[in-house]
Amino acid sequence: MNSPSVLKRATIKDLPALLVLISEFCAIDGHTFDERRIKSALPTLLESDDQGVVWLIGEPTDGYAVVTWGYSLESGGREALIDEIYLRSRAQGMGSLAISSILEDCRSRELKVVFLETEAHNTRVRRFYERAGFQKDDSVWMSLRLQD
Repeated sequence: MNSPSVLKRATIKDLPALLVLISEFCAIDGHTFDERRIKSALPTLLESDDQGVVWLIGEPTDGYAVVTWGYSLESGGREALIDEIYLRSRAQGMGSLAISSILEDCRSRELKVVFLETEAHNTRVRRFYERAGFQKDDSVWMSLRLQD
């Protein structure tokens, strides 16, 4: 797929830079940074687009986004999940450009729906996504970890 100019497709050689960005994201968002788990999961996304794509955002790189694929009868077919998005610099318009470019890429892949999830307390981020056209769903995400 051709990527919009604000995005650059990350590859396996970008793994060290991504680990730094992901650790920053985890620290800011209050998540545990499990380097072993991330190093295990990222190569699948960096080596092909079969399961999703990892984007580097900006030039020089100011952030990253992880978008994964799913399939749902309710969605009418293939769907995307913006699993993570992080920008070091905010309020410079790069986030809006990145979201717009990610959505453009999803449309070009003929995906039916794009989902994302935010922390309940993060109203600033939810307002940002609402400006990009996302709407709050009535669904409640639940999870069960099967393996570490």
